[in-house]
Amino acid sequence: MEIKGELTLRKRQVLIFFVLLGLSQAGPESVQYSVAEETEVGSFVANLARDLGLGVEELSSRETRVVSDDNEKHLHLDLLTGDLLLNKKLDREELCGSTEPCVLHFQMVLENPLQFFRAELYVKDINDHSPTFLDKQILIKISESTITGTTFLLESAQDLDVGTNSLQNYTISPNSHFYIKIRDSSDGKIYPELVLDRELDHEEEPELTLTLTALDGGSPPRSGTTLVLIKVLDINDNAPEFAQSLYEVHVLEDTPVGSWIITIFANDLDAGNYGKISYTFLYASEDIRKTFEINPISGEVHLRSCLDFEVIQFYTISIQATDGGGLSEECTLLVKVIDINDNPPEVTISSFTKSIPENASETLVALFSVRDQDSGDNGRMVCSIQDELPFFLKPTFKNFFTLVSEKALDRETRSEYNITITVSDLGTPRLKTQHNITVTVSDVNDNAPAFSQTTYTLRVRENNSPALHIGTVSATDRDAGANAQVTYSLLPPRDPHLPLASLVSINADNGQLFALRSLDYEALQAFEVRVGAADRGSPALSSQALVRVLVLDDNDNAPFVLYPLQNGSAPCTELVPRAAEAGYLVTKVVAVDGDSGQNAWLSFQLLKATEPGLFGVWAHNGEVRTARLLSERDAVRHRLLVLVKDNGEPPLSASVTLHVLLVDGFSQPYLPLPDVAAAEARADPLTVYLVIALASVSSLFLCSALAFVAVRLCRRSGAASGGGCAVPEGHFPGHLVDVSGAGTLSQSYQYEVCLTGGTGTSEFKFLKPIIPSLPVPDTGRHTGENENFRNSFGFNIQ
Repeated sequence: MEIKGELTLRKRQVLIFFVLLGLSQAGPESVQYSVAEETEVGSFVANLARDLGLGVEELSSRETRVVSDDNEKHLHLDLLTGDLLLNKKLDREELCGSTEPCVLHFQMVLENPLQFFRAELYVKDINDHSPTFLDKQILIKISESTITGTTFLLESAQDLDVGTNSLQNYTISPNSHFYIKIRDSSDGKIYPELVLDRELDHEEEPELTLTLTALDGGSPPRSGTTLVLIKVLDINDNAPEFAQSLYEVHVLEDTPVGSWIITIFANDLDAGNYGKISYTFLYASEDIRKTFEINPISGEVHLRSCLDFEVIQFYTISIQATDGGGLSEECTLLVKVIDINDNPPEVTISSFTKSIPENASETLVALFSVRDQDSGDNGRMVCSIQDELPFFLKPTFKNFFTLVSEKALDRETRSEYNITITVSDLGTPRLKTQHNITVTVSDVNDNAPAFSQTTYTLRVRENNSPALHIGTVSATDRDAGANAQVTYSLLPPRDPHLPLASLVSINADNGQLFALRSLDYEALQAFEVRVGAADRGSPALSSQALVRVLVLDDNDNAPFVLYPLQNGSAPCTELVPRAAEAGYLVTKVVAVDGDSGQNAWLSFQLLKATEPGLFGVWAHNGEVRTARLLSERDAVRHRLLVLVKDNGEPPLSASVTLHVLLVDGFSQPYLPLPDVAAAEARADPLTVYLVIALASVSSLFLCSALAFVAVRLCRRSGAASGGGCAVPEGHFPGHLVDVSGAGTLSQSYQYEVCLTGGTGTSEFKFLKPIIPSLPVPDTGRHTGENENFRNSFGFNIQ
């Protein structure tokens, strides 16, 4: 940051208690040094390391620097040696003017911890200026009637040096009429007075030319000369008189050039030329002559150049009134400059930290000083920053302030602060100065990565190709830099039996998920994967999300026929009585599909039949029914080809062949055809055993039921009519029994049968099927016990 154009940028992070510790160690007494003016640049002034009791390494590590009150770099601190050196030649007269002693105030500022040492540099005067007279010639008019011992005031010489090197004496060239008398003033200056030692004679010598020499006290002494021209006048016995010896006037420093200041008036009782008065400045310095001018005739004083209260606060002007006879009188004009608020405050940044970490509290951001060259309320200042910022100003030493953060910052909320330091004075109107600094907040790893969703659902169709991209998870981190770089990984599954390593993988950089192998819906419909996201901060922060992968079914399984079995053994033959009506249930094709959804929706279609139009297949449940009444002309044997097709895209299908045999009644012996017998001979023995067992059990159950029914009927008939009923002997063939559990029939069926005794043939005939969902009318011939019987076995016995 700049201090009047040049200061090295320094980064500091200093806690506030170090600042307080540094201030507490600032000594109340100042260290004093001295140096002669005009000393060469780089000259040794003092060794700060020794004077402060510090090591040279400590001076360097604590970044010691010298700050002058006037912000001028008069001195330079060599951090390698601890020597305080002159940075430029010092001109005491330019720095301090006539002020003695000439003292330059500066401070030594040390950091880590912050510490101040006050010091003063005394600039010693050398005799580098000779006395000079502003006028090359001094004109004095003296009446010849002037008595001896009369004193005439002479213009004094100016010597910019002070002390013994300043003006010490005046001499006059040898003559017979005058000598020099030195007069001391209250301000410590000496003024020459010309004293008449012998009366003048205008007729004998009307004009004298003398040389006035001014000498200083230097070694060797320096001198300056001017000519004194003395004109001897005729007698004039009245000198001018001022109305008052002291005039005082107050002038605003912004008064325009050329403005009237005051009129000085003196009166002379003489007449003619002796009564004419001229006004001149007496003992006026160069600053007075540049700033003011006086009308020699009217005595009006006007402003010649601009006033500046910060440079000179008042002027003391001696004014001489001289009449035409050479008599003169003097008075004093005191011009006091009134300060106006014409200087805005100045801000000088000593140190500045551009970036601070977000988790640090009460961090030193900047050290700066303020000043206002005005005085009074115009020079009193108020320093402030914006209210909404998490920073505050703290006064430290003299006019120094520190800018400190008041709490830990959050980079994710705000990463940069534009701070305006406003310094305003209390003048009227108020003037202010603003200095803008920008502070960036550096990031720390305080935010874990956050997934866009806590749970992701990905869908992938089965039979996919390996390394297929199935989806992407995304996590963001509010931090910056490496703290915001997210790395993805798969976490161990909750189910230890899930082979996660062989199922999916993840791209660590972008979160893309890939299926490592082909998936099978029938083996695995869904699985869950936990994905972790970690940043690259130190320490690293992480989070996790759940990814649910759903395997979508593909139509990759053809329908499989469960019944009738198609295992290459003897074909299954279905028996249909010729008395069956239209819609008679012949059998039911039972099939399953390993797929799901519409891929498993099965439809049935009759592709081929021995006699088209005799049989039909229900499309949705696979039931094979007669399409019309059977006749004697219909063939005994029929072969049906049924197609089972799913609803996938493209659809898959399977076919099954059904053998149907038309019989006149179940009592007719059924002899298998030669080809059927041959097929049965080739059947698998296990299948044969199963069929025999099933037929035996079914026959036994049917015979028992029929016997029980016949006995009950015979007893009732005997009681009613005295007749008897013969119970049929033998059993039905096993292949005629409907086994609902095998899946051939979807529902039970009732048949009306008539058993006649005494015939010896035990004839058993189908009359007509009755759908069990239809109500059976009560004829009045059956008791409640008969109803229970029908409902239990599914037969109506007559």
